Amino acid sequence: MNATSSSELVTDPAQREFPPFSLERLLSTVFEPTQGMKVCVLIDLEDPEDVVDFAFLKDDRLDVQRRAYETFYRGLHGGVMEALGMNGGEFYAYPVSGGSNLDLEDTAVQSTGRRVSLEKDVYPVYDVILCISTFSATAPLTAFAKQYGFRGATLHGLNDVIINSGLSVDYREVSADAEKLRLAMTRADEIEIDFVIEGGQEVTCLLELGGQEAQKSHGLCVGTAPDIANLPAGEVYFVPTGAEGEFPLKYEDGTLGLLEVRGGRIRRSTLVAGAQATIDEHNAKLEADPMTGVLGELGFGTQVLPVSGADIQDEKVLGTCHLATGRDDHLGGEITPDLFKQHANATHDDILFAPHKTPNFDIAQVRMKRGEQEEVLIEHFRPMPYLLEALGV
Repeated sequence: MNATSSSELVTDPAQREFPPFSLERLLSTVFEPTQGMKVCVLIDLEDPEDVVDFAFLKDDRLDVQRRAYETFYRGLHGGVMEALGMNGGEFYAYPVSGGSNLDLEDTAVQSTGRRVSLEKDVYPVYDVILCISTFSATAPLTAFAKQYGFRGATLHGLNDVIINSGLSVDYREVSADAEKLRLAMTRADEIEIDFVIEGGQEVTCLLELGGQEAQKSHGLCVGTAPDIANLPAGEVYFVPTGAEGEFPLKYEDGTLGLLEVRGGRIRRSTLVAGAQATIDEHNAKLEADPMTGVLGELGFGTQVLPVSGADIQDEKVLGTCHLATGRDDHLGGEITPDLFKQHANATHDDILFAPHKTPNFDIAQVRMKRGEQEEVLIEHFRPMPYLLEALGV
């Protein structure tokens, strides 16, 4: 079987085949670089000094950073820069931010040992910045891209499954499919999500969208306008104007909570199963810093991809959806880091609803209302005919 496009196997990721990964193809498609463009690679490390002479490669725990070196840095210097007419290829490390989309410290270290300022020596100097990190840096780099005029890509949580599937696709096809689904959902007034929790409890969360234009994360970052592509891409998203109802949340320790949402914000969590201490800790955070509970994003996956175990790819899978709490300024929202009482809380945290991620509850149905029109988008993590017809399947 030849490699197939997502439109040909839109509901069957297990049978989709992907072409071998090519860094040259990825950068050529995503950025369409012109002669003389300068590129660099950023990673995050607990101690940025460990980037000197690539000493961090001795630490087997740093899988993401190792792939940044092996796949991107060595790939750039192995002929990709020459083939694309690019130059530079320097490798830098900055201190781990400690949370998703937290602002970055300005200090960094080059692999040669040179200490640099990101705002003086990196952002204004490079045309394309590739950030491959533990924690997502999309929000801060989007702000800096607009300030300094560069383009770039953020690829946090990178693993081999992502490289060989989500980064091996043709992003022109991804962009075209994302646009089809964006048009199918844009200007929605509201979206309702029905959940069924293990044991049979049924709850609904209503997301108010106010007829806004849907946006897309589609992977293409071409032209001269400053922009950041979050890769792998393939998503249609909204910034909610309000939210009401309830939805379940599976915490990192496996605890299951039921979240009460009023006025666009999570007010409190109630234990369904697991550790009460986890629920108490979340409730204390919501009370101490209420902005941490604001729902800043509603997103829908648009690609046919295998489960990677990393949300950065798994939230792009067709049939899944996700909410996010916290800052949303990089998505066109108004929740900025200064609104949080503690800097460490100014994160953007995705809450993915997918079979592998949340096996103890199901999405019974997702419905869109747009004026007099009402459409079923998803049932039991499967795209319904309205979305499939929009894709031309």
